[in-house]
Amino acid sequence: MFNSIDEAFMWMATIIFFIGVVVLLIGIIILVVQASGRNVKTVTDSVSKLAQRGIAEDVAGLVGNASSLMSSMNEMVRSSAGIGITLIITGAALVAAAYFIFLQLG
Repeated sequence: MFNSIDEAFMWMATIIFFIGVVVLLIGIIILVVQASGRNVKTVTDSVSKLAQRGIAEDVAGLVGNASSLMSSMNEMVRSSAGIGITLIITGAALVAAAYFIFLQLG
Protein backbone atom coordinates (compact mmCIF):
# COMPACT_ATOMS: atom_id res chain seq x y z
CA MET A 1 0.00 0.00 0.00
CA PHE A 2 2.67 2.53 1.03
CA ASN A 3 6.14 2.46 -0.48
CA SER A 4 7.83 3.46 2.76
CA ILE A 5 7.19 4.41 6.37
CA ASP A 6 7.87 8.06 5.50
CA GLU A 7 5.07 8.00 2.94
CA ALA A 8 2.68 6.54 5.52
CA PHE A 9 3.62 9.25 8.01
CA MET A 10 3.21 11.89 5.32
CA TRP A 11 -0.34 10.69 4.64
CA MET A 12 -1.10 10.58 8.37
CA ALA A 13 0.20 14.12 8.83
CA THR A 14 -1.83 15.35 5.86
CA ILE A 15 -5.02 13.78 7.18
CA ILE A 16 -4.37 15.12 10.69
CA PHE A 17 -3.76 18.58 9.24
CA PHE A 18 -7.03 18.64 7.29
CA ILE A 19 -9.02 17.28 10.24
CA GLY A 20 -7.46 19.98 12.42
CA VAL A 21 -8.41 22.71 9.94
CA VAL A 22 -12.00 21.45 9.76
CA VAL A 23 -12.32 21.26 13.57
CA LEU A 24 -10.81 24.74 13.89
CA LEU A 25 -13.29 26.16 11.37
CA ILE A 26 -16.23 24.47 13.09
CA GLY A 27 -15.17 26.03 16.40
CA ILE A 28 -14.93 29.47 14.81
CA ILE A 29 -18.35 29.04 13.17
CA ILE A 30 -19.90 28.05 16.50
CA LEU A 31 -18.50 31.16 18.18
CA VAL A 32 -19.61 33.44 15.34
CA VAL A 33 -23.13 31.98 15.24
CA GLN A 34 -23.41 32.21 19.01
CA ALA A 35 -22.22 35.83 19.00
CA SER A 36 -24.80 36.80 16.40
CA GLY A 37 -27.58 34.73 17.96
CA ARG A 38 -30.55 37.04 17.71
CA ASN A 39 -32.89 34.37 19.03
CA VAL A 40 -31.17 34.28 22.40
CA LYS A 41 -31.32 38.07 22.62
CA THR A 42 -35.01 38.10 21.68
CA VAL A 43 -35.89 35.49 24.29
CA THR A 44 -33.81 37.28 26.92
CA ASP A 45 -35.55 40.59 26.21
CA SER A 46 -38.98 38.94 26.36
CA VAL A 47 -38.18 37.20 29.63
CA SER A 48 -36.94 40.42 31.22
CA LYS A 49 -40.14 42.22 30.17
CA LEU A 50 -42.15 39.31 31.57
CA ALA A 51 -40.27 39.49 34.85
CA GLN A 52 -40.86 43.24 35.12
CA ARG A 53 -44.57 42.72 34.49
CA GLY A 54 -44.63 39.98 37.12
CA ILE A 55 -42.99 42.28 39.66
CA ALA A 56 -45.41 45.10 38.82
CA GLU A 57 -48.43 42.82 39.20
CA ASP A 58 -46.96 41.02 42.23
CA VAL A 59 -46.95 37.54 40.68
CA ALA A 60 -44.18 35.69 42.52
CA GLY A 61 -44.35 32.46 40.50
CA LEU A 62 -43.96 34.29 37.22
CA VAL A 63 -40.89 36.14 38.44
CA GLY A 64 -39.33 32.91 39.74
CA ASN A 65 -39.88 31.10 36.46
CA ALA A 66 -38.56 34.05 34.46
CA SER A 67 -35.37 34.21 36.51
CA SER A 68 -34.93 30.46 36.12
CA LEU A 69 -35.30 30.81 32.35
CA MET A 70 -32.76 33.66 32.30
CA SER A 71 -30.19 31.60 34.18
CA SER A 72 -30.77 28.64 31.85
CA MET A 73 -30.23 30.87 28.82
CA ASN A 74 -27.00 32.21 30.32
CA GLU A 75 -25.75 28.67 30.95
CA MET A 76 -26.61 27.68 27.38
CA VAL A 77 -24.65 30.60 25.95
CA ARG A 78 -21.67 29.82 28.19
CA SER A 79 -21.67 26.13 27.28
CA SER A 80 -21.84 26.80 23.53
CA ALA A 81 -18.95 29.25 23.87
CA GLY A 82 -17.02 26.59 25.77
CA ILE A 83 -17.67 24.06 23.02
CA GLY A 84 -16.47 26.53 20.39
CA ILE A 85 -13.29 27.34 22.31
CA THR A 86 -12.60 23.65 22.94
CA LEU A 87 -12.96 22.89 19.24
CA ILE A 88 -10.62 25.77 18.34
CA ILE A 89 -7.97 24.54 20.78
CA THR A 90 -8.33 20.95 19.56
CA GLY A 91 -8.08 22.03 15.92
CA ALA A 92 -4.99 24.12 16.63
CA ALA A 93 -3.39 21.19 18.47
CA LEU A 94 -4.07 18.86 15.53
CA VAL A 95 -2.58 21.36 13.06
CA ALA A 96 0.46 21.76 15.33
CA ALA A 97 0.85 17.97 15.58
CA ALA A 98 0.70 17.65 11.79
CA TYR A 99 3.31 20.41 11.45
CA PHE A 100 5.55 18.60 13.96
CA ILE A 101 5.23 15.37 11.95
CA PHE A 102 6.07 17.25 8.73
CA LEU A 103 9.16 18.71 10.41
CA GLN A 104 10.32 15.27 11.53
CA LEU A 105 9.93 13.90 8.01
CA GLY A 106 11.65 16.78 6.25
